[in-house]
Amino acid sequence: MKLLSKLTLYITLSKLAIVLLFILLLPRLINDVAFQYTNYTLQEQKKEVLYEINKNGIDYYFQGDSSYGSYTLLKEEYISLEPAGRGITRDTIETSRRIVENDTLTYRVLIHEFEFRNKKYMLEIGKTIAAINQYNQPLQRVALYVLIALIALTLFIDLVYTRLLLRPLGIIINTRLVNRRFPFKEHLPLIKTTTKDFKYLDNSLIDLMNKIHEAFDKEREFTSNASHEMMTPISILQNKIENLMLDNDLNEELQEKIMGIMKTLNRLKSIVRSLLMISRIENDQYVKSERVNIKKLVEEVMNELEDRLEARGIRFRLSFSNDHILQHLNRDLLFQLIFNLVNNSIRYNKENGEISITGYLDPDKSYRLLIADTGVGIASKDLDTIFDRFKKSGPAEGEGYGLGLAIVKSIAQYHGMRIEVKSEYGKGSVFSIIFPKELIVKKTE
Repeated sequence: MKLLSKLTLYITLSKLAIVLLFILLLPRLINDVAFQYTNYTLQEQKKEVLYEINKNGIDYYFQGDSSYGSYTLLKEEYISLEPAGRGITRDTIETSRRIVENDTLTYRVLIHEFEFRNKKYMLEIGKTIAAINQYNQPLQRVALYVLIALIALTLFIDLVYTRLLLRPLGIIINTRLVNRRFPFKEHLPLIKTTTKDFKYLDNSLIDLMNKIHEAFDKEREFTSNASHEMMTPISILQNKIENLMLDNDLNEELQEKIMGIMKTLNRLKSIVRSLLMISRIENDQYVKSERVNIKKLVEEVMNELEDRLEARGIRFRLSFSNDHILQHLNRDLLFQLIFNLVNNSIRYNKENGEISITGYLDPDKSYRLLIADTGVGIASKDLDTIFDRFKKSGPAEGEGYGLGLAIVKSIAQYHGMRIEVKSEYGKGSVFSIIFPKELIVKKTE
């Protein structure tokens, strides 16, 4: 999962968790707020009553009676004032029951005892719990709506900000890592960002790619120079040995030894040529401007290898849906690619085996060329390394140098093609060459 997706999921789940927690705590919170507000209003009413008593006297409420009592029409609130007995002075707010006109109701009651002109009085101010709670549900709904609106707003802001914050990281990934072709020849500008971590990451990747490019250039230069330099002494040695073989005084044993040396030199010369070819491909020394009829090219390859096919009794089958014309290619390199794959199919095939080559368009409009054989196959542990240089996939007749598939890989990468391999050890292999749709110019029925 991408970092942006993880952050989006985390932000969304955390907001939902807050909403769920708030929903669970909301009734209690609203109830506490309602009771705190009720306590405050009771205290304010108490101050008002004491102010009236200090201003107008206690008779302002008693008016000749021994006590005073007043309550609203629905008995939601009441005030009671009466003389208090001796004892501990009470000053508290509590929830208790009161009887009002034969109705027993639960009130939130403020009880306050005070002295006025050396006499002790008890003041009670009450409000029913039902009246306190009647606004709880509307308040809960309003609070919930406000919370959901705030959560939605903050969620939107968080997601937009997160996307903007991580945008440089996405640019770094897409431009520095995705679809970058080794050896990283392009010089890309620095990513514009104010985040130090992203700047550090971008600079580190650029430095790393530059070092890889420099190391690759040095390796490629060494391979090219070494290949060029080795060709001269090898050719000189071959000429001297050929001249030596013309000497009639050589006995049979010495001639066999010289033939062995000549064979070794030919092998060395073939290796040097292969390395030189890979070096030239990697140095972009081949022109990609030709159009190729892929079916005719395959037929040319098979004609060249016809003797080897007959020598081993291998059957050959060719199947093409149409004669497709491919463009922006180097014909000689493509010929070498197919030649190497078919040659391997012969070398690693069984006696009286079979090779089939199939060409067709994929549903995504790319062109696929399949080269299948009934040979010894490739062990699964070797599939990831068969294109490495000097890597041989298994025993076969004749001698290989482990450079055939390395050349195939270089040619494919040079043309922007892909190669897929499927193989089962002991049953054969299938090499798929996928030409991107940009290389297809037309097809002839």
